[in-house]
Amino acid sequence: MAEEKKAVAPKAKGGNKKAAIVSRLQVKYENEVRPALMEKYNYSSTMQIPAINKIVVNIGCGDATQDSKRLEEAVSELATITGQKPIITKAKKSIAVFKLREGQEIGCKVTLRGLRMYDFLDKLLTICLPRVRDFRGVSKNAFDGRGNYTIGIKEQLIFPEIEYDKVAKVRGMDIVIVTTAQTDKEAYTLLELMGMPFHR
Repeated sequence: MAEEKKAVAPKAKGGNKKAAIVSRLQVKYENEVRPALMEKYNYSSTMQIPAINKIVVNIGCGDATQDSKRLEEAVSELATITGQKPIITKAKKSIAVFKLREGQEIGCKVTLRGLRMYDFLDKLLTICLPRVRDFRGVSKNAFDGRGNYTIGIKEQLIFPEIEYDKVAKVRGMDIVIVTTAQTDKEAYTLLELMGMPFHR
């Protein structure tokens, strides 16, 4: 798991010290990444410096239309991986070819912010991605034009919390990193400085 550091927040009125738990990656962002971005892009205000806003982890579960147990397994695994209760996603429209009805439960997702977001990203970068077979880096071309980045994971087994013997079906997931960057170039620099192993 991600190493955690205790950071002391500014003194509250009345002289009470309030300690806050801060992720190792959050400390890196504040101390190294923000100054490097400011120097490279010469922003007029510190408020313009890009940051990671949230991470959305989504598992599509099309086979849930035949067997509802498959969705329960996906929800349980996603909760184990992220440490947060997922919400169920439903079909927006009916598609006869896939035997899909509007409103049918077909997946689950989690939106991570704050400490959980940084801890999840730290785990993904330092433990999970290096465990991918024949890993040579993630694509540079998965930005959406608005500074957000998507990683497709082929199997949930790269996460250390998942026990191989208990997996009924190998399934993939999409991880969307939503940033406040205005351009893909700024978002790329932000993620690269955070430690994202882009393919060279």
